Amino acid sequence: MNWSTNNWNMSPGGAPAVPSAPATPATPAAPAGSPEESFVFDATEADFQAQVLELSMQVPVLLDCWAPWCGPCKSLGPVLEKLARDYGGRFILAKLNTDEAPQVSAALRIRSIPQCFLFIGGRPVDQFTGALPEGKLREFLDKHLGPQVDPVQALRDEAAALEPDAAEALLREGLTELPGHAEMTLDLAERLVARGELDEAQALLDGIATAERTARHGPLLKRIELARNRPQGDAVALAARIEANPRDFEARLALGAIRVFEGDFRAGFEQLLDVVLRDKAEGKPDRERARKQLIDWFEACPDADAVSWGRRYLGMYLN
Repeated sequence: MNWSTNNWNMSPGGAPAVPSAPATPATPAAPAGSPEESFVFDATEADFQAQVLELSMQVPVLLDCWAPWCGPCKSLGPVLEKLARDYGGRFILAKLNTDEAPQVSAALRIRSIPQCFLFIGGRPVDQFTGALPEGKLREFLDKHLGPQVDPVQALRDEAAALEPDAAEALLREGLTELPGHAEMTLDLAERLVARGELDEAQALLDGIATAERTARHGPLLKRIELARNRPQGDAVALAARIEANPRDFEARLALGAIRVFEGDFRAGFEQLLDVVLRDKAEGKPDRERARKQLIDWFEACPDADAVSWGRRYLGMYLN
């Protein structure tokens, strides 16, 4: 056996001291020659050097020290195996039967089991003893591996930070890997609506399975409907009418619709909020028309700040 504890920084009479962990690889791979999904294996004294120490130079290895007679070990083992699958290869779980590995057990100064050691860079960097609950085990792992990142969410976040053309290309690439993914499809459809590609956006939305449609689906359909139906009227002429008569509610309703069609929802809200505020007629028919139209536009508007502003003033003006 050619492995040694000399480089483990062992503390006198105790478990290995915990040195500073080197940087963890961003996307570690599973052991060479293993299927991608095989993140759990049995370690022995004979292969400890290669399967734990050397492997930990490539990917973190969590060593689960257990024994067949240990009750808590039987509780902990399945949870660790589940986490190894959930983390998808960000660490490898090595299971060591301490009854069959007395030299490794002595080198690690194991006093009680189950005891687990996390190896990174050929050294144990942290440890815990006992059958911890899953939440605590995740905290232990995330301290060294960083929090889990959903690759789809990471792609969507990256697209959100890119220029429109690059973002659209990235979303299309993602959908080739995950055809029909609802949120990515909605992200792409939203960008298509913004640049006027209404037919393709409509087709994407129609292709989302009914059960997978989220709260974003309906508002996007409303935006497509708004974009397909240009309101009548000339914005300059309507603005002149309002300038001459601020209570020209028909002009305000028409100009608001034009502004929303142009994508300036806040300007559209302003026109209709003025109608809500100024209409003092018996029964306030224009006020009610404006209120209903505003509610419909709030659902379609992609600008959350503008919607919040509009709802706040609508509530104030109605009271």
